[in-house]
Amino acid sequence: MAGMLKKDLKALDFIPLLKNRQSRFDSASSVLSPIEDNATAIARALHPKRQYLKVAEVKDMASDCKSFTLVPDPERGTKELAYFGAGKYLTVFETINGMPVTRAYSISSSPKDSLEGKYVLTIKLVDGGLVSRYIFDTWTVGTNVEVSAPAGNFEYQPLRDAKKVICLAGGSGITPFLSMANAIADGDEDFEMTLLYGSRNQDSILFREELEELEKKCDKIKVVHVLSDEKKKIKGTEKGFITAELIKKYAPENEAYSVFLCGPQQMYEFVDKELEKLGIAKKYIRHEMFGEFHNPASQPDYPADVPERVKITVTIQDKTYIIFGSSSDSVMQIIEKNGLSAPARCRSGECGFCHSHLISGEVYVPKHLEYRRLADYQFGCIHPCCSFPLTDLEINVPPAK
Repeated sequence: MAGMLKKDLKALDFIPLLKNRQSRFDSASSVLSPIEDNATAIARALHPKRQYLKVAEVKDMASDCKSFTLVPDPERGTKELAYFGAGKYLTVFETINGMPVTRAYSISSSPKDSLEGKYVLTIKLVDGGLVSRYIFDTWTVGTNVEVSAPAGNFEYQPLRDAKKVICLAGGSGITPFLSMANAIADGDEDFEMTLLYGSRNQDSILFREELEELEKKCDKIKVVHVLSDEKKKIKGTEKGFITAELIKKYAPENEAYSVFLCGPQQMYEFVDKELEKLGIAKKYIRHEMFGEFHNPASQPDYPADVPERVKITVTIQDKTYIIFGSSSDSVMQIIEKNGLSAPARCRSGECGFCHSHLISGEVYVPKHLEYRRLADYQFGCIHPCCSFPLTDLEINVPPAK
């Protein structure tokens, strides 16, 4: 029977069906139905392209550190905040002197707080930092702020991570761990956290009181302050730096454990060498992104005889621009300093949002920021946020989103 149908059907038999379908297309509304399925509604709520917020509170944490409470701005289209997993970050979008810029900042508040309509970003003023300086100078109560949906991979996942986690924080790198600790205390996360928090002295500890309260509130949280410059011995603290010996002291014996790190670049360079001494399986070591990397010439494998200035031919949506910049800046920084917009989120090579096609020229990528896939090498793709020009370049960049 199937063979007979196949034999007897002709192409002309489908013409009436095509006409009927076309008539239904022509009579249909050009406006999409406001009704959407649950999956689409959830995806839209969790992953908005932009969130339009305003500053509700500014709190001085230290002379060079502030916490900004952000709430929805319904007048600009954001009525509620996207929920997030503890450890995520927000990308902040700003335009400074005509230059579009982005920076990623970890959320320091609890995921539960987002359901109540607030995020908290704790931002440290960076020496010579363009965006952090701008935020410190201009963000006050009522300031309009535009951010991304929560993003990032620095969060606890029970299928991958061990039940017990040693968290290593340095300075303002405490922010994602504060969010995790709150999530544990709220019952939203289920793992045991031992936090080794490195600071210069007891006066420079951020969120000291909050951490003490969380430790009292939940027996799954243990906080140990590691003070590098404190001259006197303080009960309950460790003196010096976070070493392999110190990690081993607080890690569980004869049991797998994960290590999460977040802090400045210098801390990563030191602690990674210490972790090698412990022989921990690579899958149990998690790094939060560095943020923007500077001074590539400081790396031991950076090549010699790199020109100080380079020319970059940039094509964005069929428009080509000739721009110039310093070889000590990333390709992304050069693009932004020339007033062009390119997609950017993490600025650490991790998210792949700025994924671009390098047509010609050579770039340097620090080893610790090398997140490209094998196919990227094959087809000549780079992440401009962590690629530094070694020669003149020609590059195709996707439009900003």
